[in-house]
Amino acid sequence: MGAAGSAIRGAEEGFGMGEIDKLLNRNRGYAESRRGRGAAEQRPVLPIAIVTCMDARIEPGRALGLVEGDAHVIRNAGATVTDDVIRSLAISQVVLGTREVMLVKHTDCGLRRFDDDELRTTLAQATGAEPPFPLGTFRDLGEALRNETTRIRESPLLPCRENVRGFVYDVASGHLREVD
Repeated sequence: MGAAGSAIRGAEEGFGMGEIDKLLNRNRGYAESRRGRGAAEQRPVLPIAIVTCMDARIEPGRALGLVEGDAHVIRNAGATVTDDVIRSLAISQVVLGTREVMLVKHTDCGLRRFDDDELRTTLAQATGAEPPFPLGTFRDLGEALRNETTRIRESPLLPCRENVRGFVYDVASGHLREVD
């Protein structure tokens, strides 16, 4: 982080700001660093979409050496290939020209700690509403990854299904391991 980022973080401490306000302060520094650059092209520089988990320990840009504009990154709990992920991949491929899909699950995923019924009950008790969607829990990481890549490869909504590969990201080491 540069001097501006350090100053912003320092200014956040002790003022009782909410987290969103802190992030908005950081955004001002980010926007200032972009001054004069203009907007990036809509199409990613690399014709790839990456589906990964929302886990805060995963920074796909850093882990894969990406810079702004390189790739589409789609994130959700568990890197689960939901209907919405298929929708995003279809738009990414048909409208924005991506041709490859990299699916990245990770070690120590919170969704491995539950089964669907248990998580459904937990969410219903906390909110008073039963989730109307599948929750995507799993026990075996490799099996879940193979199932998710198969779902992408078999989707008739995706014109580019031949180059879909699945990986496990090790949250402790940062290494990726491909799963066949």
